[in-house]
Order: sequence, then structure tokens, then C-alpha cells
Amino acid sequence: MTEVRLEAGQPAPAFTLQDQDGTPVSLSDYSGDNVIVYFYPAAMTPGCTTEACDFRDNLNSLASSGYRVIGISKDAPAKNKEFQEQERLNFPLLSDEDLAVHSAYGAYGEKKLYGKTVTGVIRSTFVLNPDGTVRLPLYNVKATGHVASLRKKLGLD
Repeated sequence: MTEVRLEAGQPAPAFTLQDQDGTPVSLSDYSGDNVIVYFYPAAMTPGCTTEACDFRDNLNSLASSGYRVIGISKDAPAKNKEFQEQERLNFPLLSDEDLAVHSAYGAYGEKKLYGKTVTGVIRSTFVLNPDGTVRLPLYNVKATGHVASLRKKLGLD
């Protein structure tokens, strides 16, 4: 399987996915905005909860700097809804159950897990420009401290 890796300057792959309420959300809905799209392996797991709460706690400062946040996982909308309510998440969680969008962004494939090579969701974050191009593609990010690291890379600190 050839790994797709997006690079800065490339157009971000378009998508329309259901959010936690079953409402279709398209990347084009965010046209003209800076968007942070992050892919997480599974709702309500320790790392994904840490990462989601980090985005939640930083959402106001990201928004005031002109960024909107979208989380995407392979979880069904109902599970994302439970996750959103449990953790009081204040941004959309989109469901990509067939992994098509994960694959288009290179967020699904071979990765190392506890020293073994496995196939699965690659924790990844993409900062997209208002024109829909990729500004910053980040693969294999760490859940803990990710938003602080991202803020630094974006010059927001």
C-alpha cells in the first residue's frame, strides 16, 4: 500500500462527513477560514481524550487567532456525540467510518505501535489556509502537548 503524504501548498482533499449530530459537514463550509483538521484514532480513549480536551481548552485562543477546529475519527456519529457530551467538546467531531478521508489525507496506514508495525489511524493534524491549501501537515503527532506545539509552529505564542 502506497502511503499518501500531503505536503504544504497542496490542495486539501475535499470531504463531506456527518458530524456528531448526523449533520453533513463539508470542508467547503470552511472556505475562507484557517482550519485545523485533526485525525484521532478513537473517541474516549486516553490519548484521544487528552488531545481533544487540549483543543477544547485552547479553542477560544485559537478562534481569536482566526482558526477553526475539526476532529475526524472512524467512530460512528453516536459515539462522537457521547464523546463530545462527556468531555464538553466545543467543536465538530466528524465520522469517517469507511476511512476514505483518513486515506486521502494519509492519516491511515502503517505505523509503529509499541515497537510493532500495525495498520491503523495515524494521529495527524493539518492546518489549512483560507484558500483550501495545506499550510502545515503533521503526521504521528503526540497527544500530550500537541496544541502547545502547534501554537508554536503557527507563531501564536
